[in-house]
Amino acid sequence: MGAPNDIAGKIRAFREFQVFAKPAGPLCNLACSYCYYLEKKQLYRNDIARMPEDILETYIRQHIEATTDPVITFSWHGGEPLIAGLDFYRKAVAIQKKLCPSGKIIGNGIQTNAVLLDNAWCQFLAEEEFMVGISLDGPEGLHNCYRKTKDGQDTFKKVLQGYDTLVMHGIDPEILCVVNAANVRYPLEVYRFFRHLGALCITFIPLVEPDPEKVVSERSVRAEAFGTFLCTVFDEWIDRDIGKVKVQIFEETLRTAFGQEHTLCIFKPECGGVPVVEHNGDFYSCDHFVQPEYKLGNIQDITLTELLDSESQRAFGQAKFNTLPQYCRECEVRDMCNGECPKNRFISTPGGEPRLNYLCAGYKLFFNHCRPFAKSVSWAWQNTDQKAP
Repeated sequence: MGAPNDIAGKIRAFREFQVFAKPAGPLCNLACSYCYYLEKKQLYRNDIARMPEDILETYIRQHIEATTDPVITFSWHGGEPLIAGLDFYRKAVAIQKKLCPSGKIIGNGIQTNAVLLDNAWCQFLAEEEFMVGISLDGPEGLHNCYRKTKDGQDTFKKVLQGYDTLVMHGIDPEILCVVNAANVRYPLEVYRFFRHLGALCITFIPLVEPDPEKVVSERSVRAEAFGTFLCTVFDEWIDRDIGKVKVQIFEETLRTAFGQEHTLCIFKPECGGVPVVEHNGDFYSCDHFVQPEYKLGNIQDITLTELLDSESQRAFGQAKFNTLPQYCRECEVRDMCNGECPKNRFISTPGGEPRLNYLCAGYKLFFNHCRPFAKSVSWAWQNTDQKAP
């Protein structure tokens, strides 16, 4: 008796999510050849992809109501979210301040290609304490391989100008680097370039584009090469930068040394905590599954809380674990990986099981490379803890 209410209460008490809000939908001022979101314009052919103010206020109110933590975090994504315009974000912040409950804190993060950043933008972002992530794939020649304007022009110099303007206004942006067939061959050149910029936070995102004829596209990173890339950068990071530079995947790897749960959705046993709210209020289960079959509703009709707690969203998240091949369940580094992102599970295991992650060989190489260090950190932490008075 009472079990359903108890379960519902636990969900409300510990709801964990990060919505990717798309104020300009899939619109972008660039035409990066590997972008997976530009094609989402097909879903909204007759729709001007700008979030109107009434939907913006509905979303912010519902996001605040759904958040169980004392810090309420908004994540603005695209396409290119700056296309929504500076006045849009001024309105968003004003609405947030108006609706913020007593005792709560609101924070904002935005991911941008940095091309549109100028003094006005950066002054606003600094004043409102936005966390900013910018897309940068390495030194000029490597960055320009796939990140182009719509008329085919290089973007590196404009991105670097945006980066410098952020820094001038006191913002330390996170670097979001897509590791692809070009830059994967130059791990130290890429990492040292970011260090030279003074980057304090770096995220490496492997490019995986399925291809029915070739397994993956030519520009996709090869699994083993990605593993070697990470191993090489990890060794340099351990030698020179640990404690000074945050590399997301390294931080996630070392969480296992302290018995901590993963914070990054791709390495959690289950997913479903990073849904999308599109410019018109449509809710999708995940940023990588913005497809009609994963559209669960619209926040104008169903509240964000109801969508997050829905059976469909929970089933989406649980499917990550439920479809994990036995090969993965028996893997020595499963706790570090948990099968990574379901979008990359399209090859077979050595025994013929389906749904093995394409990047498995690379992750296995990297995580096994890290295990001795992680174990030594764990041992030192446990012994220090035991000796503490």
